[in-house]
Amino acid sequence: MILQKFVGNPILSPNSKNAWENLAVCNPGVYYDNDKFYMLYRAAGDDENHVIRIGLAISNDGYNFKRTNEKPVLEPSSEGPDSGCIEDPRIVKFDDYYYVTYAFRPFPPGQYWKFEHDVVLTKDYGDNAPLFVTNNIANSALAITKDFKDWIKLGRITQSNLDDRDVILFPGKINGKYAMLHRPKEWKGEKYGTEQPAIWIRYSNDLLVWNEPSKLLISGIKGTWEEKIGGSTPPLKTDKGWLVLYHGVENGGKGYYRVGALMLDLDDPSIVIGRTKDFIMEPEFDYEIEGFYKGCVFPTGNIIVDDTLYVYYGGADKYIGLATCNVNVLIDFILGQ
Repeated sequence: MILQKFVGNPILSPNSKNAWENLAVCNPGVYYDNDKFYMLYRAAGDDENHVIRIGLAISNDGYNFKRTNEKPVLEPSSEGPDSGCIEDPRIVKFDDYYYVTYAFRPFPPGQYWKFEHDVVLTKDYGDNAPLFVTNNIANSALAITKDFKDWIKLGRITQSNLDDRDVILFPGKINGKYAMLHRPKEWKGEKYGTEQPAIWIRYSNDLLVWNEPSKLLISGIKGTWEEKIGGSTPPLKTDKGWLVLYHGVENGGKGYYRVGALMLDLDDPSIVIGRTKDFIMEPEFDYEIEGFYKGCVFPTGNIIVDDTLYVYYGGADKYIGLATCNVNVLIDFILGQ
């Protein structure tokens, strides 16, 4: 079972007209509402610091997107914990508000493709500084908007001394509580029951207070395409369970980012009722291989319209692509593994 990539990919590329997005656009959050597809995308210019911002594009058909602004719609604060970068938005909706989770750092990451993988630029703030600023740790935060123009940044929703990204909200309460998927990098080893960083699930009575214990959802599988894993797209509610896409990275080989899929129990999403044994999408084309991560498909947005699943993904940390499939066929495939 392979997701079918749109022949017109990439659907969004760097824009030479705007300095803040002339180098890379990738990892989009997408939401379908009022017969329109709203895309929040990660963008960066060719500045040495590599400041990362979020832009907006809109489509009537899910394939052809037009930028709506010459400026970003969401930016790092001039002063504040997210002053370095904001990236990888995921979108859900409660009431009249879109809730957007995103990753951030206290200062820019620099041109990371020029470093060894997982190396992060750091600064010396003195012996008493918290790890968050000393180590330039990536956290995750929440922002809300009604129109993708006026925003309220609600602040951090992860622990400051953990590199906790791939934070994704479920789009509705489950047994009276909100639910979150997250991937703290430091949670590995015998104490945590996983050799590599894994996907965890946790619950809360308040979208800003996530202090209940997390439960391990899935771990990577040694010696496969998914040794290192993380959540990718917001869970989609179906009659047969929650559909969730995730990314997997092989340790060795080409080091490609590929895509797998899960089905979670509707009433208790900590229970995995289906998981693909092999990837359902991998890097194949130049826009997925020749970029700032050479060999990466990284979904961050997915929606169901009629029976079609639209999957929006970053290609090689430089472009945005689209893949589709019949959602019922995919679900049956996952449950049949």
